[in-house]
Amino acid sequence: MAENNSNQDVTSKGQATLAHEELTGVRAYALPTSYEGSPTIAATAQIADSAKLRGKVVVGNYVVIKDNVIIEGDVTIGNGCVIEPNCVLRGPSVIGENNHFYQFCSIGEACQDLKYHGEPTRLIIGNDNTFREHCTVHRGTTQGLNETRVGSNNLFMVNTHVAHDCVVGDHCIFSNNATLAGHVTIGDYVIFGGLAAIHQFGRVGAHAFVAGMAALNMDVPPYVMAAGHYAKPFGINKVGLARRGFSEEAINAIKKAYMIIYHKHLTIEEALPQLEDLAQQESAVQIMVDFLKENGRGIVR
Repeated sequence: MAENNSNQDVTSKGQATLAHEELTGVRAYALPTSYEGSPTIAATAQIADSAKLRGKVVVGNYVVIKDNVIIEGDVTIGNGCVIEPNCVLRGPSVIGENNHFYQFCSIGEACQDLKYHGEPTRLIIGNDNTFREHCTVHRGTTQGLNETRVGSNNLFMVNTHVAHDCVVGDHCIFSNNATLAGHVTIGDYVIFGGLAAIHQFGRVGAHAFVAGMAALNMDVPPYVMAAGHYAKPFGINKVGLARRGFSEEAINAIKKAYMIIYHKHLTIEEALPQLEDLAQQESAVQIMVDFLKENGRGIVR
């Protein structure tokens, strides 16, 4: 149900902040004690009596909010979303339509970056995503994009973490306990196996496959399969490409591009002219060219 803002013990919160600084050497920011405005709720929404909505929360048509959910701040929830019991959503956050948040998700929380001091950064989520139990997605930082972005039609399995300033594309799958550090960019149709993790500022290109328990300290180009600790390349995601309707000609060209990058012992600068020529013959190779031209952490080898 919608609640009026309630006063909290600001003195004790300030004392806790000082104690944290003394123990850690890090100046903690104070959490909000009140939220401006009041919720706007569509007539067709279903909200449990035990749910708590505080601030400028906007709830769209046919949204279902179940027991003990907490939604605070400037949060917009699109039509048809389902929020299972005991989730916490904070803003500024804009959540699209038909997203399903399973129990105990924490969405739009302040990030864990020690440079963050309570600035009103954002989280933006597209449509038709599924967030299974205990997923965490944090807002951005002013030092990064100022927002975290999640696309549409993604599946985030149990305990997936998406850190501040990440950009996640569409149609991705993140298996249990997959972990994205801050400033990570994930292309469309990427699959992360269970317990896989990627270093901050890392990139994974479209249609890539990251095996379970892989540790990525370098970028993974589009279409490439990566596995290991630290991860190494293991060919192209041929099965995934076939399932998504790539032609045999396109898959063969992508395989040839992989051979140029990894089997000819060329630097990226040396490989790019050959890849550009190949992209003229098969357009599917172009996203590999574009990916390699962008500045990153270097690619898995």
